[in-house]
Amino acid sequence: MAYLGENIKKLGFGLMRLPMIGGMDGDIDIAQVKDMVDLFMAKGFTYFDTAYGYANGKSEAAAKTALVDRYPRESFQLATKLPAWAGPKTADEAKQMFWTSLERTGAGYFDFYLLHNCGGGRTAVFDNFGIWDYVRELKQKGFVKHIGFSFHDTADELDRILTAHPDMEFVQLQLNYGDWESGSVQSRKCYEVALKHNKPIIIMEPVKGGSLANLPDRVGNILKEADPKASQASWAIRFAASLDNVITVLSGMSTLEQMKDNLSYMENFKPLNAEEKTVVEKARQILMDIPQVPCTSCAYCVEGCPQGIHIPQMFDAMNRYLVYDDLNAAKFACGLEQMFGSKKASECIACGACEAVCPQKIQIIDELKRVAETLE
Repeated sequence: MAYLGENIKKLGFGLMRLPMIGGMDGDIDIAQVKDMVDLFMAKGFTYFDTAYGYANGKSEAAAKTALVDRYPRESFQLATKLPAWAGPKTADEAKQMFWTSLERTGAGYFDFYLLHNCGGGRTAVFDNFGIWDYVRELKQKGFVKHIGFSFHDTADELDRILTAHPDMEFVQLQLNYGDWESGSVQSRKCYEVALKHNKPIIIMEPVKGGSLANLPDRVGNILKEADPKASQASWAIRFAASLDNVITVLSGMSTLEQMKDNLSYMENFKPLNAEEKTVVEKARQILMDIPQVPCTSCAYCVEGCPQGIHIPQMFDAMNRYLVYDDLNAAKFACGLEQMFGSKKASECIACGACEAVCPQKIQIIDELKRVAETLE
């Protein structure tokens, strides 16, 4: 059965982790971004993904300079996102985010427009501000071609949103083999919900923020033995791109070298064969067997937490460090939760309400102390 975007090539250029001059607080290296865009387009790839908040708005401006101003508008697809939960106090302020994005990019219209990061308490902001109806109006007026949302939460919540808003045309999900059976990310379960609702999928975080490109030796050696020439990232991106009903797989490429590597195996993309799937499953199982906080993200602990700490997400960040030895990515994930409204792990008052309801009998107070000591 045909689906939206099936003719778009299976690699998209994610504009969140662009090359920077002078570190993360510096300026985007526009010259290198132009080279990356040129190579990407030359190889026949056309999907670009940015967002209102990426690089404090610099990402959308970079899209204008490196892409929109240099290529015919109909030659590419541009997606951006509206984070109504990130700052606006009124519906009018939230809706103005669209026009700011349109001005920054100079795109005239967006091919794919997303409500950014639905899930948790963030979804209620889109409800309260009437943003679902607003994006429908934008589509009717021709400012947006296709409407959908990106999502970070449980499969049950995804099912609820898609049931409530059946006219959303697509969904953007975090799908990768490292998170496939994760209790917090629920990649497989969310994927199956999207299929149930017959929604095409844009995949984000296929390499789990770079963690699946920097694997522990015991895992990396399995991939290397199977194909000495293939990069670790290639296994992760091909796994994601091999799934059914996928529009494209976003890769947040930060260098021209990363771009070249991705294009080397995605230009003439071949899905994983049965033997390769077995290799990936073996790697996934070893990752799962590495000792970590045994949280299943039931979230019973969150409901009674007087401090409002996103405990499962804090443990997910800690597990990223324990499993992948990626301290920077773990700290980033921990900090992201604070941006989404969580208190710090160090703000735990040790009341014990969480431990009283934890089905896994996790020593949550002690584990939060470890999160604070390691990631804050």
